[in-house]
Amino acid sequence: MTKINFARVLLGGLVAGLVLNLGDWLFHEPLMGEQWKAAMAAYNMPMPGTSAIIWFVIMDFIIAIALVWLYAAMRPRFGAGVRTAVVAGLTVWFFGWLVHMGGLMAMGIYPQSLLMITLVWGFFLMPIVAIVGAWLYKE
Repeated sequence: MTKINFARVLLGGLVAGLVLNLGDWLFHEPLMGEQWKAAMAAYNMPMPGTSAIIWFVIMDFIIAIALVWLYAAMRPRFGAGVRTAVVAGLTVWFFGWLVHMGGLMAMGIYPQSLLMITLVWGFFLMPIVAIVGAWLYKE
């Protein structure tokens, strides 16, 4: 079994984190910004401020680094390449998006349609993020 190249995990994770942050910004601002504003207003809550946005950006980088680490850990069993990256991305989507959004859906906190659109967005975004990070990972 080969050792994980943590320098390349970090490199791939940081670049993948840029892609994830861009994807999140694109989704939450130009594409769905008005729907999110309406959902927050319906609960009489303000939109996230600067400190929350900084937290989201940092968390996206942490998620991306963890995703590239997961890809690196999966390589010996599943092989290197796009297929393994997609599996790693969908694994992170399952635990990070589906489980989380499922809880929000059960509690009825946000409109179901908005949460479903968010799930679909993440379903396609996370494999792309994983492919980018995997492309930069070398052992």
